[in-house]
Amino acid sequence: MTSNNTQSRKVEQSRLDHVIGEIKKRQQKLTQSIKRAKTEEKNLNEHFYDDVKINYVGDSTTIETALSIRQQQQMLMERNNSWQHASGRLDVLEKLENNPYFARVDFKEKGEPGPETIYIGLSSFTNDKDEFLVYDWRAPISSIYYDGKLGDVTYNSPEGKQDVNLSLKRQFIIKDGQIENMFDTQETIGDQMLLEVLNEKSSSQMKTIVTTIQQEQNAIIRDTDSDLLFVQGAAGSGKTSAVLQRIAYLLYRYRGNLTSDQVIMFSPNQLFNDYVQNVLPELGEQNMVQMTYWQFASRRVPSFKVQNLFQQFEQEQSPASEKITNLKSSYAFFNLLTRYGNRLARGGVQFRDIKFRGEPFIDKEKIKEIYYGFNSNYKLMNRIEATKEELIKILNRRVSSEMKKKWVQEMIEGLSEEQLRMFYQQPDQEFESGDDEYKFIAKRIVTESLESVAKYINNFRFINFSAQYNHFMQQVPRIFDLEEHGVTTAEWQAEVKQTLSKMKAKELPIEDVSCYLYLYDLLTGKTGERSMKFVFIDEIQDYTPFQIAYLKFNFPNARFTMLGDLNQTILATEPNQRLLADISHLFDPEKTSVAQLTTSYRSTKQVTDFTRGILRNGQKITAFERIGPKPVMVSCSDESEMIDELADQLTAQADKGLTTAVITKSLQESKDVFNLLKQKGVKSTLIGSENQRLVEGTLIVPAYLAKGLEFDSVVMYNASDAVYQKESERQLVYTIASRAMHTLAILYTNQKSRLLGDIDESLYEVKI
Repeated sequence: MTSNNTQSRKVEQSRLDHVIGEIKKRQQKLTQSIKRAKTEEKNLNEHFYDDVKINYVGDSTTIETALSIRQQQQMLMERNNSWQHASGRLDVLEKLENNPYFARVDFKEKGEPGPETIYIGLSSFTNDKDEFLVYDWRAPISSIYYDGKLGDVTYNSPEGKQDVNLSLKRQFIIKDGQIENMFDTQETIGDQMLLEVLNEKSSSQMKTIVTTIQQEQNAIIRDTDSDLLFVQGAAGSGKTSAVLQRIAYLLYRYRGNLTSDQVIMFSPNQLFNDYVQNVLPELGEQNMVQMTYWQFASRRVPSFKVQNLFQQFEQEQSPASEKITNLKSSYAFFNLLTRYGNRLARGGVQFRDIKFRGEPFIDKEKIKEIYYGFNSNYKLMNRIEATKEELIKILNRRVSSEMKKKWVQEMIEGLSEEQLRMFYQQPDQEFESGDDEYKFIAKRIVTESLESVAKYINNFRFINFSAQYNHFMQQVPRIFDLEEHGVTTAEWQAEVKQTLSKMKAKELPIEDVSCYLYLYDLLTGKTGERSMKFVFIDEIQDYTPFQIAYLKFNFPNARFTMLGDLNQTILATEPNQRLLADISHLFDPEKTSVAQLTTSYRSTKQVTDFTRGILRNGQKITAFERIGPKPVMVSCSDESEMIDELADQLTAQADKGLTTAVITKSLQESKDVFNLLKQKGVKSTLIGSENQRLVEGTLIVPAYLAKGLEFDSVVMYNASDAVYQKESERQLVYTIASRAMHTLAILYTNQKSRLLGDIDESLYEVKI
């Protein structure tokens, strides 16, 4: 290190010590403030009524009492808000204390006399004079750190575009208040900084990437113009990380107008939800709403058992069933269902009797007469609401006649004195006659008994939605050209019969649940959750065009960010290949942006070069220059030898303290491997459900649960040609291999999968 560098380091450490000192002083003040506010809140609670003027005589004094109580409540609320706000700020300062910032930039604004220096960290921090010692990485000025090389740079501010001349960009690695390393760079984020981060071990929780955001990722994070931002990213390109930082940026950018419960993220599985749950809290933000598509859909049809991810991945379909699944998943089918829904205003709605005490109360013919008795220009939403109102009026009119029925008399006669008193409005309630008392009790009994009927009406259960869906399915050959999608009428009718049989058994395939719910929404006039402002969909390649169209329908006022890798679909269907074209119909082209992330940062260059060789278009992926060992192909004579080889590799990796994932094709294979390793005394954790938590050490996980995750080392188990031979499984093989950060081994028996056959032999080692 030169004397200049040594001196710069001393100056920077001195400055860092000063900032940490200021942070500690602020922490002490906040701690005292919190303690004081809590004490005041406690005292107010204990003596709440001491200062309240209570007077029950006269209206004016009653108002005075209410105002006095309200005043005390407001004081309590102020104290509570005070210490809650201070507590939140204290949490942020605790994150800053040992690592306040990670970058420094020196620049000169156009028209200003001299240069300016700012330091960038996870959150802003000012001293007692309101001077910024640290700028939040999301602040407009911080963008020049991520976007610009030295020289003239332009950034967006609330006042418009600003021009500056960037003269220094310095990066820090700080741990426990000490500068471990610092780099001056002309680039966006220097390779030294990236290598420091990327060489770290994997973790069971995703980390923030604010210190290493690349220029193309920064453009994704700060995009505020697009109604649809589509991010196509290679495996390990940081697309999910960038999008999580994007959520944090949007919450910062629109603070006061956007809250975390107005942002929803759809994840590939619950395991992934757990993996990313700490990213936003680490950035000082509350987590957004997060769920899988299965959770989103199945919670709305609690009476059905919806096909889950495991069942989707492991099911075997006939060629005819596969064609029909593709059809039901298409955007064309979404449009077909929309047209069918519009026709229901003229006829075809399937009604059911409204029953009370096992007998028809309002028969379906009467309901149909009401429904179609309104003006022909009534939309479905207006029609069903008007029908509901008419049915409630009929219900109310029927109370009097129902009171005279024998069942009411028998119920009253069977009531004890204590049960009778429960119907009275007050214990000493008096009546002018016994007849008045009887009528009073009878009305209470009938009204309470009819509440279930009112609930039935209010929930639109007078429409038979299962019969309606069946009616739609039966109509498809009459209103749609099945042959255009390679489906015969006979094949379709067989599918209808099978679907109806499943629905009677209270089961619903995942491709049907979206159709069923969309039809329900069309009939009931549901217009979606209009308060949701941003929707994020991860692993978009595993969604169907119908599902995406349905999500757009459900969140009509939201801006969408979709991210994924079309090379990584685990559910290879025809609609997935038309995904981009179909999505384009849903959004304004002028408000649509597509971002490409082609550099893979997750894996070493050796692993990336190998995995891109699996793909037909792998040349589009660029490897980051991080060096490691070549992947290893291991040929085994049989399964017994393959397990022995696996046990040896896992023992070696465990000795290095690395987390290794053994990825199998199916859940059953994962269970078998886990049991065989257990017999050999090799400790591992079976991830057999998406509701489990990731842990360190050796994991055995089926391929469909590994989406979006990364591990120090990956062993692809049983990559034999007998197991992976379909061309449609190429993306699955790529997904498995690309989970590896540092090392990759592929085990197989007899002959390796033909999907691995085109990889250049110089890119891997062979062990026989």
